[in-house]
Amino acid sequence: MKGISYYMEKTILSQLIIEQRKIFEKDIQIVNRDFSENIIKSPKIIVITGVRRCGKSTLLRQLSKHYKHYNYINFEDERLLDFNYHDFNTLLEAFLSFNPKSKTFFFDEIQVIKGWEKFARRLFTEGYKIFVTGSNATLLSSEIATSLTGRNLRVELFPFSFKEYLSFSKFGIKKIYTTKEKVIISQHISDYLHFGGFPEIVKSKDFEELNQIYQDIIIKDLLVRFKIRDHKDFRELSLFLLSNIGKKISFNNLKNLLEFSNTSKVKNYVDFLQGAYLFFTINKYDPSIKKQIVNDKKIYAIDTGLINAISFQFSKNKGRILENSVFLELKRRHKDIFYFEEKKECDFIIKSGRTITHALQVADNLSDPSTRKREIEGLKSAMNKFNLTEGTIVTFDAEEDIKEDNKKLRIVPFWKWLLK
Repeated sequence: MKGISYYMEKTILSQLIIEQRKIFEKDIQIVNRDFSENIIKSPKIIVITGVRRCGKSTLLRQLSKHYKHYNYINFEDERLLDFNYHDFNTLLEAFLSFNPKSKTFFFDEIQVIKGWEKFARRLFTEGYKIFVTGSNATLLSSEIATSLTGRNLRVELFPFSFKEYLSFSKFGIKKIYTTKEKVIISQHISDYLHFGGFPEIVKSKDFEELNQIYQDIIIKDLLVRFKIRDHKDFRELSLFLLSNIGKKISFNNLKNLLEFSNTSKVKNYVDFLQGAYLFFTINKYDPSIKKQIVNDKKIYAIDTGLINAISFQFSKNKGRILENSVFLELKRRHKDIFYFEEKKECDFIIKSGRTITHALQVADNLSDPSTRKREIEGLKSAMNKFNLTEGTIVTFDAEEDIKEDNKKLRIVPFWKWLLK
């Protein structure tokens, strides 16, 4: 919009606002996402972050129902490629000319505009209610830290949970299910683990479309935005991580395996991938923060469908897929997650404050006696270490309670654990 008159610039913005609003308010089927009422009640700037195409715009639609008057704009519109910080005031004038009573703003994918946080802070100090979404935690965190400290409430959105998946599938959740309903749930679980929870893919069940989401994240959110020159190394690292979900990694080993020039390059690339919500890492638990940083980490992906669609030789490993899905559910439940390893290993331990409150093991099935022994002993080792009286093993379909040594081990089917 550089080089054109003020009036024409405002006219273009006004037309864009009208067109985007029509699309935003279009009557389409949406699945209501689970969110805290604090989002509505909080006076702070609400910052909704999450991976590209996980449903952030849909959540804004859901939130907009709570407001009679509001303004909306999506900054990923190609007509806004030349929009910059100096255009924000003109945008505000355009909004208020349409809706002078509105005190609420929805800004979608705002991180593409440099300096957005200063504009948001100005609106905030003038008493406006502000919602922003963004697909990159790294960028948003740095901007929020400099200008919006204490003024924002962060909300992380993930692809569909299994409850949301069932809601989309119009399958009612209740306390007791018939045998026929359990069979239907089992099929839904299989589809959910195979195709993942991206809303569009839940509808289409199309791996080609899922591959396009992955390419958009890699190219638009990472290679272009961070001006990464070595595309080949970056793509190889991402593919390697997707193919080794649930395994322990170290930056030095990755450097050697992938023949990178230095460890810093590996660490930077992993940080970028995490910033775009494509991957998560968890630390091995240790009371020493320094040791947590130095020890190997375990890697997980944002979506099991992406793992199946993109990675090498992974889709047959049902146990790793299940473990990744359990991890994602723990993240949705806002748990502080570590893995435990001494002589035995436990997949997840949960920390609350300074205390370890739960240990959780994941196994696709326990029919093999050696597998059963290994998984139970791994869980018990964590329980003994942290003086826990109860622990959980999540499996595909086994269900059993084990009591020994004044401890209770609950073996629970994945679907029941998800729906509890």
